[in-house]
Amino acid sequence: MANNKLPRVPVREQDPVRRASNFEEVCYGYDAEEALTEASRCLHCKNPRCVAACPVNIRIPDFIAALAAGDTAQAAAIIGEDSSLPSVCGRVCPQETQCEGSCVLGIKGEPVAIGKLERYVGDWQLEHGTAEPVRTVPRNGHRVAVVGSGPAGLACASDLAKMGYEVKVFEALHKVGGVLVYGIPEFRLPKERIVAREIEAVRALGVEFETDVIVGRTVTVDSLLDDEGFEAVFIGSGAGLPRFMGIPGENLNGVVSANEFLTRTNLMHAYDPAYDTPIQVGRHVVVVGGGNVAMDAVRTAKRLGAEATIVYRRSEKELPARAEEVHHARAEGIEFRMLTNPVEVLGDDKGWVCGIRCVEMELGEPDASGRRSPVVKAGSEFELECDVVVMALGTSPNPLLAATTAGLETDRRGCISADAAGATTRAGIFAGGDAVTGAATVILAMGAGRKAAQAIDDFIKTRA
Repeated sequence: MANNKLPRVPVREQDPVRRASNFEEVCYGYDAEEALTEASRCLHCKNPRCVAACPVNIRIPDFIAALAAGDTAQAAAIIGEDSSLPSVCGRVCPQETQCEGSCVLGIKGEPVAIGKLERYVGDWQLEHGTAEPVRTVPRNGHRVAVVGSGPAGLACASDLAKMGYEVKVFEALHKVGGVLVYGIPEFRLPKERIVAREIEAVRALGVEFETDVIVGRTVTVDSLLDDEGFEAVFIGSGAGLPRFMGIPGENLNGVVSANEFLTRTNLMHAYDPAYDTPIQVGRHVVVVGGGNVAMDAVRTAKRLGAEATIVYRRSEKELPARAEEVHHARAEGIEFRMLTNPVEVLGDDKGWVCGIRCVEMELGEPDASGRRSPVVKAGSEFELECDVVVMALGTSPNPLLAATTAGLETDRRGCISADAAGATTRAGIFAGGDAVTGAATVILAMGAGRKAAQAIDDFIKTRA
């Protein structure tokens, strides 16, 4: 029985002062009692807007009903029909602008905590689920290659495996998981406890993984199709090429991209003294940008012992990062310099960063996206002292794949051109996720991977 008069159950968190110096998970998630109480708030709408707002269309009211009835295994099975990474998505998806943002209860009060409930069910499944999922579809004799083991590749591979395809995933790095392992910090997404175990569930479907393979160098898309017997290729290689501002001083020692800073920390364990991973942190780090990656970088710098500041050219209202991440950053003592834009990185006589010259901004008329364009406030130049500058200005796809694959068109940003189903300009090659859209969210990449899996199935069946 729905009890929408109950307030939303708050989630327990690690104390901000303590967590600002460790890499343990910030949010503790719900226990069984909290999950049941929160699940009882769902109205089970006949036309659930939350499902329509979910990029992979999880049957949200159904899994919550099963959870409320005490059948967590059934709740996990319902989520599993549409998502191969519930524990990941429950932690990192922007639910406030997707499922929860469309929840009817949110109109006059607080929406159901769908993300926290998905996380609870996903974690329960990792603890209690069977190691070997039942293969309901026999192998169909067809082979598909997947480039990249991030969210798009994992979603595509798991859906194809469930349809009976033999799937092999090629990963450029030495660990499987893409942005889940190199981009998102441990304190938001535990790697061994969560990511590795969800990947094992995909592997248990029969998906094969090969690491340290750079498609475009080690092998090519053409060789996969022509020489290795794959009938289709899905490109889910992400967007790992960082952007910089093009301002003076960006070549100084101590200026790094957020990609490099986070990869050294997350994938190469720079936060762990047992690993001898070189990383430049310094005493004061300035992170330029306002998205989730900027929040990840600045909160990581704080945990590595630096004073850490966000510099962002618009106001707080325009921050693209999740409100939860901004809240967590502020609680951890991160300084925010809003309406501030760097114009030069300053260096000492040895070529190392010693500060950053900025100007104050004010918001003018809205731009094409509806966001108000920042303009420079005359005579407002000032300097910030720092010894490391992290640029978190977005990323674009690596041009290697398109450059080594004839007939694969890209747009002006270097993103692979693909239709809504993931079909590219070349037959048999499909793409999705950040490689097509530029840097976006885990769940949107998963949605693209799932659509492409269906399109690949249709493509191979029509050829057979």
